[in-house]
Formats: sequence, structure tokens, C-alpha cells
Amino acid sequence: MVSWKVIKKVLGRIKKYWFFLALSIIMAIITVASTLYVPILIGKAIDYIIGANNVDFENIKSILFTIGVFIGITALSQWIMNICNNKITYHVVRDIRDEAIEKIQQLPLKYIDGHSYGEVVSRVIADVDQFADGLLMGFTQFFIGVMTIIGTLGFMLMINFKITLVVVLVTPVSFFVASFIAKKTYMMFKLQSETRGEQTAFIDEIIGGQKVVKAYNHEETSIHQFDEINEKLQKYSLRAIFFSSLTNPSTRFVNSLVYAGVAVTGAISAIYGGITVGQLSSFLSYANQYTKPFNEISGVVTELQNALACASRVFELIEENPEVPDKPSAKRTIQVDGTVDLDNVFFSYVSDKKLIENFNLHVKKGQKVAIVGPTGCGKTTIINLLMRFYDVDSGKISVSGIDIKDMTRNALRSGYGMVLQETWLKSGTIRDNIVMGKPDATDEEVIAAAKAAHSHSFIKRLSNGYNTVIGEDGGGLSQGQKQLLCITRVMLCHPSMLILDEATSSIDTRTEVKIQKAFDKLMEGRTSFIVAHRLSTIQSADIILVMKDGHVIEQGNHKELLAKGGFYKNLYESQFAK
Repeated sequence: MVSWKVIKKVLGRIKKYWFFLALSIIMAIITVASTLYVPILIGKAIDYIIGANNVDFENIKSILFTIGVFIGITALSQWIMNICNNKITYHVVRDIRDEAIEKIQQLPLKYIDGHSYGEVVSRVIADVDQFADGLLMGFTQFFIGVMTIIGTLGFMLMINFKITLVVVLVTPVSFFVASFIAKKTYMMFKLQSETRGEQTAFIDEIIGGQKVVKAYNHEETSIHQFDEINEKLQKYSLRAIFFSSLTNPSTRFVNSLVYAGVAVTGAISAIYGGITVGQLSSFLSYANQYTKPFNEISGVVTELQNALACASRVFELIEENPEVPDKPSAKRTIQVDGTVDLDNVFFSYVSDKKLIENFNLHVKKGQKVAIVGPTGCGKTTIINLLMRFYDVDSGKISVSGIDIKDMTRNALRSGYGMVLQETWLKSGTIRDNIVMGKPDATDEEVIAAAKAAHSHSFIKRLSNGYNTVIGEDGGGLSQGQKQLLCITRVMLCHPSMLILDEATSSIDTRTEVKIQKAFDKLMEGRTSFIVAHRLSTIQSADIILVMKDGHVIEQGNHKELLAKGGFYKNLYESQFAK
């Protein structure tokens, strides 16, 4: 059965809209009361038809007018109730999506790196939509159904206690059937929702990496993997639908038993004068109305199971531990002099897989530090730690003599300029993307930075120059042009420290030489960290850290490391062997 914790979380979010909820309940009571009063009026009208040529038309006419008034009241109250239910549902859904998006902004990179984008998107979009559908159906039908059951029992008790007892004795069978099916459907709907998320993630990955799929002839393998996920989704969906589809026929069978019981006992009572024919007619109508909500509620219960299963996945995202907040006493501004110290740093992405252990590094102001080594040795991890995208497991990182945990992330990151192999561009104009780090920059400053980064010439060739609109992640530009824009952004900011992670990997050799000269000028007097695979770009570095398996195994400048004849020399010769 669905966890009561999830229901409490949903109710907690509905509580904000208590006015609409209260109005909806009042309208539901009016709807049920007016609907249930009509059979009594019909019964009275039948009793005024005594026999052939003996019909009280005056009273019947009055009753028909009253029935018309109550039908109008029912329609109006139902209309108002539906408006309230829609407002509650879509306000709650809006709030949940707001919470989810806000939490995504607060989540540590560890969570984002550990979950596929498609799976996160599925929770925020598909699961919330499923939850909305179930919640709306629950408000619309569940309240009405419960109140109809209670109301019909009350009206039946007013007419005849003994016949009502027959109805009440058969009722628990419906509850037993609904409860049994609900337990089965919740687990199936939860598995269906999780597999749907897995499928969305896979589709997102395949579409996003379509060039890679085609380049490596991976089409057949991708289709096979998709078929496996799709078949799993089919299996869970069929089971969920199978159990939920049992609900209606099962409850209808119980309802038929109730109706038959009322018809038999009522007919016998009418024969012996216990009730009138009109009252029996009203009773049969109530028996039908009493059993009808069980069909609706049982259908709603299965939908609610699906909705709450989806809600639990969204709440899991919302309740994830956020990024460790900055200390209240953390410095909001710092004077960065360029000194960086890493003392006995330990870090690993997964607790049982060691990566960086006992790492020490002391960088003086203005030094150029290059980090080299094979793939997976921890080069980019050091950048993540320096920028505090991840926190160290133990040890300490200091900038200008201050522990980076004693300053805000904003203060720390504002001291760095970073260009990565992966470009960071957003939907907007070329100028918007350049001034991202310095929004108040003048046009003259932007053009000067673009000229220094050698991007001015290609920008001027675009349709609207600096006002040309580009898509998300620089759609419409080549990889080299996108990287030039990221370099221009750094050139504009003139940061105190630089991080260059394969910053010129997608740029042609001729332009790279020019940019390297611009970088050399930019790096003068600034502490710089350079991650490089091409060793030709870091020969002028003051310190070269040679990493392997998370450890710095060699340290020195280019000449010193070659003279040692160690791992660096092997790396260098593998790139420049004759």
C-alpha cells in the first residue's frame, strides 16, 4: 500500500489552498445532498399515481418543478466544485515543480553526475503530470463518491432500517476487493514510473549523442538496449493495468449483489405493506447510487496509486540533501593574491574507490602550474576541488592563506577565470554570452577582449555581429568558435587566477598559436592552472605536476622532469618520438 508519508506530504502542500478545498467540500456536500433528494421526490410522485384514472396531477406537477430546481442546484455546485479542484491541483503541481527546480539548483554536482539528465527530467515533467492527473481525479470523484455513500445510507435509514442493514452487511466485500487490488497496483505503478524514467534517460542520451552512435556503428546495439528497456516497461505496465482493470468488474459484481438483495427484501416488504411502491422505487435508486461510487472510487484508487507512486519519486528529488551551504561567518569578499595551498587532501567520488590521497601542493603568486597524466588520474578532479564543485573528504585547500570553506563559493569562484574543453554557452546573443562574467562591460571592452581572443573576425562575419542570437550550448557555431567565445569571456573578466582545462583543444593550430600568445600575456603575474594532454603547450610552466592514480608522482619544470628520465619523459617521448 502507498506510504502514508507520501500522502502527508501531498496534504501538506494542499493545506496552503484551504479556501478552495473548503469551498470544494461544501459544493460536494450540496451536490450530493441535492442529487440524493431527487429519488425521494420521484418516489413521492410515483405514490401520487394511485391507479388508472386516479392520478394527482397537481402534486406531480409541483414535484416535477422541485426536481428541476434541485437538478439546477446540482449542476451549479458541481461546476463550482470542478473549478476549485482544478485550482488546487494545478497550484499544487506548480509548487512541486518550483520546489524541484529550486532543489536542482541547490543539489551538489555529485547528485547531477550520479543521475542521468533524462531520469531527472522524467521526474520533473512526466511524473508530475501523472501526479496531476491522479490528484484531479481524486478530488473530482473521491470526495463525491465517499459523500454519496454516506448520504445514501442516511436516506435509506430514513426509509427502512431492515433493508438498509442488508446493504451494510454486503459493503465490506467491496472494501476488501479494493484494498487487495490497491496493494498490488501501487508496486506495479512505481516500477512502471521508474522504468519510464530509465527509458527517458536512454532516449535523451541516444538523441544527444547521435553523432557518436553513428560514428561507432552503434545503431543496432542501441536499438537492442532500447528494446530491453521497452520490454521491461511493457511488462510492468501490463501488470499494473491488469491489476487495476480487475477493480471495476470485481466491484460491479459486489454492487449487483447489493442491488439484488435490496430488490428481493424490498419487494417482500412492499407485499406485506412495510413500504410503499414509491419508497421501494426510491430505495432501488439509492441502492444503485450507493454502489455506483464504489466503482468510481475503486477506479480512482488505482489512479491515485499511480499518482502517489510518481509523487514519491518527485519528493525523493525534492528531499535530496542540498549542497553544503556556506558558513554564516564565511567571507563574502577576499583579496586574492594568487597563492594556493593543498594540504594532505584526500578525495574520492565513491567511498570504496580511492582516488586522491595525501595530496600536497603549494603554489606561489604568478606561478604557472601544469597538470599532466593519463586519463582518469585525477587532473580534472583537482580543478573541481579548487573551484569547490566538490568538497575534499579530508585535508584543506587554501587560497591567499584562507581555507576555501571559510569563504563563500561566490567569493572563491569570482577569483578564477576558467576555460574548459566543454564549452558553457546559453541561448541568447553573442554579446550576452561574452559578458556573462561581467554584465556591466562596455562595447569597447567586449570588442577588445574579442580581438585579444581572436574571435572578433568570425563574430563580425555573423549575420548580426555581436547581436547574433545563438541556441542553447552555442547551436549554429562550430566547436572551435564556441571555445573562442569562452576564451573571450575570460579575457574580458581579467581574473586573479586562471584555470585552463584543454582550453584550445578544438581550435586550429594557427589560431592556437595566436591564442597561446594572448594567454601568455593574460597569465603574466597571475596564478594559472593548466590541464593539458598536448605536452607542447605546457613546456614553459613553472611547475609541472605529473599525476598517476590520484597521486603526484613527479614534480618540477620541463627540463628537470626530462632529466629525471621517469614517467613524464615516457609521456613526452610517446608524443614526440621520432
